[in-house]
Amino acid sequence: MYSVAVVGGGVSGLSCALTLADGARRFDFAKGKKFLVVDSGSSDALKAVLNNVPGVKRGTTGEEYLNFLKEQVEELESVNLVEGEVEEVLKEGDKFKLVLSDGREFTSDIVVFATGFHSFSVKCSLVEVIPHPNSPRPGKVALRPKEEGIFVCGNAAGEITMVAAAAGSGVSVACQILSHWAGKVVVPHDKIGG
Repeated sequence: MYSVAVVGGGVSGLSCALTLADGARRFDFAKGKKFLVVDSGSSDALKAVLNNVPGVKRGTTGEEYLNFLKEQVEELESVNLVEGEVEEVLKEGDKFKLVLSDGREFTSDIVVFATGFHSFSVKCSLVEVIPHPNSPRPGKVALRPKEEGIFVCGNAAGEITMVAAAAGSGVSVACQILSHWAGKVVVPHDKIGG
């Protein structure tokens, strides 16, 4: 049982998980919460060379960047990174169930879709698939949540298709979730001395 399951282990999904897990380390209201990231290994960032991402050395490959993000996430014990393809997401009572193509099942309180903008093949009535509002290429999709407890980040949320925008979107969704748990606006700011 997870507090949040993130469908998609690209830039926005990993950024969301990193921020959630850091919040769980910092805030009493989030202590003990566990997070799942299901990664199909198909992020567009894997094919990229990054030349304009703030704080990232020019010429860094997307694969190097994703590996760095995974290392950051794995340092925080509250996150379980799982390789696989999510086939279905459904609601059962007040929980969500994720069914992977190999038959594994996971349960969570919240689901974050970070599935990119190419298509949406997950069997799920909890989101509406709409035309992507900010893609320079036609035929791309975005998702609109139809159920409380469902969030969307990155390209799937209609963000501009740049790595920095995807990362920021994942962080923003994590802050929304942390704020929901706290009952007030909460931001796990970095600060001098840690």
